Amino acid sequence: MSYNRAILSGNVGGDPDIRHTQAGKKIASFSLATSESWKDRATGERKETTEWHRIVVFNEALAGIVEQYVQKGSKVLVEGQIKTREYEDREGIKRRATEIVISAFDGTIKLEGRPGGAQRSENDYGTTRDRPATTPSTSTQPNRGAPAPIDDDIPF
Repeated sequence: MSYNRAILSGNVGGDPDIRHTQAGKKIASFSLATSESWKDRATGERKETTEWHRIVVFNEALAGIVEQYVQKGSKVLVEGQIKTREYEDREGIKRRATEIVISAFDGTIKLEGRPGGAQRSENDYGTTRDRPATTPSTSTQPNRGAPAPIDDDIPF
C-alpha cells in the first residue's frame, strides 16, 4: 500500500488564477510559500529559507472559495496529492512541474487568519462592523444570536 499526501501551511504568493475547462468547470491555482527559520550556530545569525509550492484546485466548490476569499498574503492550509506532470513550453522544451493537487473528490483548503498572516482575535468571531456593541445589562433588545435558555423542568 502506498500513500501520496501533502499537508502545507503557508502564505499565498499572489492572487489566485481562476480558469475554466471547456466543459465550464472552475479550476483555481496559486503559489504557496512555506518558510523555515533557524539560528546559525556558528554566527548566531537568524536565517530563513522559503520553499514555493504550486497548488491546483480541481474541486469546483473549493475553487469558488479560493476565488472569493483567497488573495495574495492569505494564510492557508492545504492538503492534497503531490503530482508531477510533463509539458512542452512555447519553445518546444520538455519541462516538469510538481504540484499539490486538490482533486474533485479529495483534499482540503482551510483559511487561516487574515490576508498578510494577521490572526483573528477572540473578539472578532461573530461580530459585524455595522452593529453597535451592547452589553447585556444595557441592552433593551433580546439577544437574537444567543441560544434559548434551557428549561430545567423536562418531563422525563
